[in-house]
Amino acid sequence: MLLLAFAALLLVVFAVARARQRAQLREGTLLVAAVVFAALGVLQLLVSSDPDAARTTIFVVAVAVPVILLVLAVFLITNGITMLRLEGRSLANLLSLLAGVGLLVFPFLLLALLAWGGLGGFLAAAGVVLVAGYAAAAFVAFLVSSLLYAALPVPRQPRAIVILGSGLIDGDVPPLLRGRLDRAIAAWRRASRAGGEAPVLVPSGGQGPDEPRPEGEAMAEYLRDQGVPGHLIRPETRSLNTRENLEFSRAIVDDIGAPGPPLVVTSDYHVLRAGLLARRRLPGARVVGARTAAYFVPSAFLREYVALLDRQRGLHVMFALVFGATLVSVYAAIFLV
Repeated sequence: MLLLAFAALLLVVFAVARARQRAQLREGTLLVAAVVFAALGVLQLLVSSDPDAARTTIFVVAVAVPVILLVLAVFLITNGITMLRLEGRSLANLLSLLAGVGLLVFPFLLLALLAWGGLGGFLAAAGVVLVAGYAAAAFVAFLVSSLLYAALPVPRQPRAIVILGSGLIDGDVPPLLRGRLDRAIAAWRRASRAGGEAPVLVPSGGQGPDEPRPEGEAMAEYLRDQGVPGHLIRPETRSLNTRENLEFSRAIVDDIGAPGPPLVVTSDYHVLRAGLLARRRLPGARVVGARTAAYFVPSAFLREYVALLDRQRGLHVMFALVFGATLVSVYAAIFLV
């Protein structure tokens, strides 16, 4: 019952966090943890009240997990090949392929470490399981947090709409960036029809080393071509990353002075990280995502996940240790008590 009580507590904390309606990784972490502890609590009850049902449940899970991992590995490898074919060779485009290969290699690595024998082999295998388990749990929490943030209500009358740049191709707006601009135009038209003052659009992006002009300039040109009046477009052309997008756009947004929260438009996979960055750099902003081509999504989400891990390396090391200690404690609570 202790595990079920802890799951209920996590759900209460999740509800409190959800009520704040802001981008936060803790929402996904709390919800996933509550579901896991609830499942373990049910298993604990089965072990004590119906051992045969508990053994059957464990057997089904033990069979299902390798099958699911195999299917996921094949999917990721196939997606990785598609990414290389359509997007070219780069580390970011290799992520889904590497993840799929890693899933296939993982069981053989464990068998090799255990075959090594002795305490050293066992501890090495346990360490690999801990790191892989934590990485998988953190990724699921990241996905759930992204979905929860994307489901929050969108302001219908923002005072400004900031569009984050994503790179030009030969000085022109590519499909990925066009999706962001089209989503911003749709939000602008909806706000204009709702009455009141039409929001200002802030296309944000500087000039990269391989670009003939700033992204903000090309984005502004696209907006004008789609019928947005020029006086409602205020490009930001100095930023080189998401953090600078938000920081440099803030001065433009603050200068507008109209009521209502700012709206930030990016791609769907980038919503959570942009929302986390916006909390300090563009307070009150709500970030929304434009649809991305389906084949691009797995690698894009993996890239965002890696970026978030890298941003808080020390914190995740501490969480991984807590994760390992929790697994040992839960195992003892279910099978040794």
